[in-house]
Amino acid sequence: MSTAAPEIAPMPLMDERKLLREDNLLRSEPFAFMVAQGQLPASSANALARDFPHYAGAGFFPWDPAECGPELNRLVEELASPRIANAIGARLGLADLGKSPSLVTICRSLNKRHGTIHTDSKSKIVTALLYLNEQWPDTDGGCLRFLRRIDDIDDMVVPQVRPLFGTLAAFRRSDNSFHGHLPYEGERRVIQIAWLTSEEEKQRKTRRGRLSRLFKKLFGRLDRRLGAGRDRNAAHRD
Repeated sequence: MSTAAPEIAPMPLMDERKLLREDNLLRSEPFAFMVAQGQLPASSANALARDFPHYAGAGFFPWDPAECGPELNRLVEELASPRIANAIGARLGLADLGKSPSLVTICRSLNKRHGTIHTDSKSKIVTALLYLNEQWPDTDGGCLRFLRRIDDIDDMVVPQVRPLFGTLAAFRRSDNSFHGHLPYEGERRVIQIAWLTSEEEKQRKTRRGRLSRLFKKLFGRLDRRLGAGRDRNAAHRD
């Protein structure tokens, strides 16, 4: 009697050893942050692009597995795993970051309102951004900047981070963890994970994100209807 061959588990998309490499950019002043390139296998790019969610509006939305394909969901689960969290925490001077609640949000596109300088809320311990753009235009817009001041987008601690496929940027939230980017409008695919101070904060932020998404959906439908009406009126005038 023949037996079925055991299923072979796929190779992990993320390897915590890559986060611990000595050639990754690491700073402790004026706040703790890191930039690590090449965190994803190039062979995964097509599948992750295929499985990336399509959102009606711009901005970050809470991760919903039903909106994503299997490879993207696998990546999110790995990114939120204790092994990756603890590797990031170790680089930023934090032990056992993987024990903290995490919140994953996903962004497909930005508008020009995004990117203003901020520090992140006090409910966040660490924020990490994993970029999934295979190419980036010849522009400074949309490129992450770690900053010394809240009032100068050009006072960078290190050169700006281009949001290219497999680049991970993470920082430890503090009262001076200033960051932002120049305005950019268009597609900019990124997964953001924040490790939070409590489960209550995770639930609060999730509810707020879902409500924001609902409003954007409703306003998007209204805009499309109004646009269609304007087009019909223009056609009649012509």
